[in-house]
Amino acid sequence: MSEEMNLGSNQEFQEGDIVKGVAAQVDEKAVTISIEGAPFDGILPISELSSLHIEKASDVVSVGDELELMITKVEEENFVLSKRKVDALKAWDKLEEQFASGEIFEAEVKDVVKGGLVVDLGVRGFVPASLVEDHFVEDFQDYKGKTLTFKITELDKEKGRLILSHRAVLEEQKEKNKKQLLEQIHAGDVLEGKVQRLAPFGAFVDIGGVDGLVHISQVSHDHVDDISTVLAEGQTVNVKVLSVDQENERISLSIKDTLPGPWSNVEQQVSKGAVLTGTVKRLVSFGAFVEVFPGVEGLVHISQISHKHINTPHEVLKEGDEVEVKVLDVNAEEKRLSLSIKELQNSPVKEEEADYELPEETSGFSFKDVIGDKLKNFTNK
Repeated sequence: MSEEMNLGSNQEFQEGDIVKGVAAQVDEKAVTISIEGAPFDGILPISELSSLHIEKASDVVSVGDELELMITKVEEENFVLSKRKVDALKAWDKLEEQFASGEIFEAEVKDVVKGGLVVDLGVRGFVPASLVEDHFVEDFQDYKGKTLTFKITELDKEKGRLILSHRAVLEEQKEKNKKQLLEQIHAGDVLEGKVQRLAPFGAFVDIGGVDGLVHISQVSHDHVDDISTVLAEGQTVNVKVLSVDQENERISLSIKDTLPGPWSNVEQQVSKGAVLTGTVKRLVSFGAFVEVFPGVEGLVHISQISHKHINTPHEVLKEGDEVEVKVLDVNAEEKRLSLSIKELQNSPVKEEEADYELPEETSGFSFKDVIGDKLKNFTNK
């Protein structure tokens, strides 16, 4: 940068000099500048007023304004001046420091153009559309005049290239919030969150700047095949923290654990002696598990399946069978429900009673009558 020259009648003015002048006349496309000690006035074209596009010179300069300018050309009885170049020379040094340090700073959005936003930092700074937010924005018109925080992501002084990002600021802040949150939350905490994204295997829920995963098995007490049938993006939900992996930055959450469980009011729904209809869910060596309410299974012990002796439940039952059961005992606290199938079946007549009946006394037959002939034959031998 040329050293600012002392103003005086004997002053010699050259291209590249930095001078101070006063706006003597403001036209639509140029400003006439009076320079102290200069033999004639200078002209400041509208294109040299700012790094940004300006419609009328009067939008940014008024008569009497004092400006610091660079002489870009010395013509016969005229100077061509630039305010834009002076602003740029001052700005680049600071911008290079901000770029090197990764400093975050505020600036006003001066214009919205095709492909992004324009910011005036003494030089023209461009914010590509992809670097404005951390989410898709369809229309940027509302951004004009807004003050946003930025980081410089690309700087080339020789080419006059300056690329800014607001998205980088948001992502940096989000990362800080994430680390803080990972340190603050613990397994067992119940938090409010918002569903950010649905996947076949579960839902990602934002719990304050960090996303946690609700596996599909943790969405509901009922079996869920398609998560979109019970959750929607943007939905507010309560979640319970199952685990926090700070090293891998993973949080496991459950919606199911914040909802009333299927066993919570079982004792109000059934009592000892009640008869229910259920479905055989599992067969094991010692009995059958029958679902009588969604998520509520009771055990029919093998001894309570049939009046007949059976070696395994598979002899009389199969999974999917619909059966009637009688409640023998209810313990909601321990989630235990004892059931019986045979209690609802008629007890068969004992085998020995069915096969052997003694003659009635009125028939006149006695035990001696039944075996008498046999005895005679035996004694006559």
